[in-house]
Amino acid sequence: MSRVLINKIKDMKKELQKEAKIKLKTFKEKPDIGSKQRFIELCFCILVANAPIGKTRQIWKTINKGFIYLPRDILRKKLKKLGYRFYNVRADYIVDARKLIKEIDCNLNSKNEKEIREWLVENIKGIGWKEASHFLRNMGFKNFAILDRHVLKILRKYKILDRTPSLSKKNYLEIEKKLKKVADQLDITLAELDLYLFYIDAKRIYEK
Repeated sequence: MSRVLINKIKDMKKELQKEAKIKLKTFKEKPDIGSKQRFIELCFCILVANAPIGKTRQIWKTINKGFIYLPRDILRKKLKKLGYRFYNVRADYIVDARKLIKEIDCNLNSKNEKEIREWLVENIKGIGWKEASHFLRNMGFKNFAILDRHVLKILRKYKILDRTPSLSKKNYLEIEKKLKKVADQLDITLAELDLYLFYIDAKRIYEK
């Protein structure tokens, strides 16, 4: 495990931990929102995969409740007009997922966190391991790694990974275990570690 990276994060904690804790508190508060708002949060995770986060966030905010009720063709057109690249397929994913709104809520309330993530990946098109982990972190869960391009870049830079593997279930969970060891050495959660890893590459605390 990279001692250089661990020492770097230790130094960062002195400066950024207060801001990170405030951000994590906003995630912790989100389970109190209703089922439709949870679904809107899920839509962000569907949209942001392989898309720029800043622009995606603005598009997501603009459509907002429209993710619940807009007809498929109208949602496609709106995403396209707003400059979203994957307007056809992602609109399809979102509209198809609407029929699972109540089931998503039921699983969030009745399953353990690993089972919830597995269910999301298996049942919602457009949600892979990274997207499911992202959604659950935004819902207040703390024990998942979000292996986005920023985090993977840092893991390569500090020799925790020698290459970027395909994010199959097996590879994702193996990398997550490596990050869990880093988090344990720093006495922080994976959710807090993710904020620091993102910051190292992007120079800002994760916005969403």
